[in-house]
Amino acid sequence: MPEGPELHLASLFVNKVCEGVVFTGPVTKSAVSKNCDVSFTCEAYRIQASSRGKEVKLTLTPIKSDVKEGSTEQPMDIVFRFGMSGYFRFTSEDELPKHAHLRFFSNEKPCRVLSFVDTRRFGSWQPNGSWQRGRGPCVMFEYESFRKKVLSNLSNRAFERPICEALLNQNYFNGIGNYLRAEILFRLSIPPFVQARTVLESLELEDLAADTTPVKEELDDQKTSDGESKRTSQPADLLRLCHTVPLEVVNMGGKGYDPQKADYSDFQAWLRCYYVAGMKSTRDHNGRTMWFSGDSGPMVPKECKSTKAKKRVKKEEDNDAAMVAEIVPKVKTEKGVKQEAPNSKTGLRKRKVKQEGEVTRTCDNTRCLRSNKTSEAR
Repeated sequence: MPEGPELHLASLFVNKVCEGVVFTGPVTKSAVSKNCDVSFTCEAYRIQASSRGKEVKLTLTPIKSDVKEGSTEQPMDIVFRFGMSGYFRFTSEDELPKHAHLRFFSNEKPCRVLSFVDTRRFGSWQPNGSWQRGRGPCVMFEYESFRKKVLSNLSNRAFERPICEALLNQNYFNGIGNYLRAEILFRLSIPPFVQARTVLESLELEDLAADTTPVKEELDDQKTSDGESKRTSQPADLLRLCHTVPLEVVNMGGKGYDPQKADYSDFQAWLRCYYVAGMKSTRDHNGRTMWFSGDSGPMVPKECKSTKAKKRVKKEEDNDAAMVAEIVPKVKTEKGVKQEAPNSKTGLRKRKVKQEGEVTRTCDNTRCLRSNKTSEAR
């Protein structure tokens, strides 16, 4: 799912490809999209994008000298939320992506199209929209307001939840998503399932070291009594990392968001915890997968299943299937009968009987083998 850095990079992408481009005509929607129509048409207009947390806003501004009767004279803001798979593409009209659900056409020949592409169709847009009220300040570009809102509301019930789940609450952590929460907690060696309030209550309202002191990320290895390596670190500021870690992704530029080439090799190399070999994973109380290292914390769901646990469950299911096959009633046969192993896919046990004076037949597990005598016996 696209998170704060991806949406900001999407806005930078739109501004780059749309610079100097004049768009024309109506904004069109695909026939399969269930989102609302965009009632905007203009002979000539420009597009500019901005972002805030997990939202992107496109501003359509008519060029005054080209406004004609029936055209829109006022600018329109369209606010996008990307859902699971949304992004923008800028292509020729002939190369329009299959899942382009909202389209803006350029005033040139050959025509080019800026399109909002969403394969899974969880994304949405709101014409004449504004930033969603329920979302807090952006963790990247409204850091002081973000920090103040979190630390001023620690008595709220939202912070009674595990820290990994609180980090996905967009009312306070606007822009943080699944991979960012894993990377932030991993760098600080904070177990994901400890209460959010206990992690945050020691932080100061004003971060004096935000721009002067680098966050300590070096981790020391200490041996526990059982000989295993324990990861420790100096105390660091979780809210500061909610600000700086997303900016690291933004600073990758097109390497973090490149819909034309879809090259994410640098981003994958940047990841330290999320989907990294050797890390643990489990489901949080909302069913979202949490990646971590070390102890999970006291608030971990009781019936959580890690990736390794799933493999064990599958193995146990296979063993159960084998046991079922063993207890299926076996058919007694006479001397000379040849039995074959059960078919694991269909659950049928085939037996071929080759005996003088009998006809070869096949039966399943729930039916007995019946012998037919030959015509000579009659």
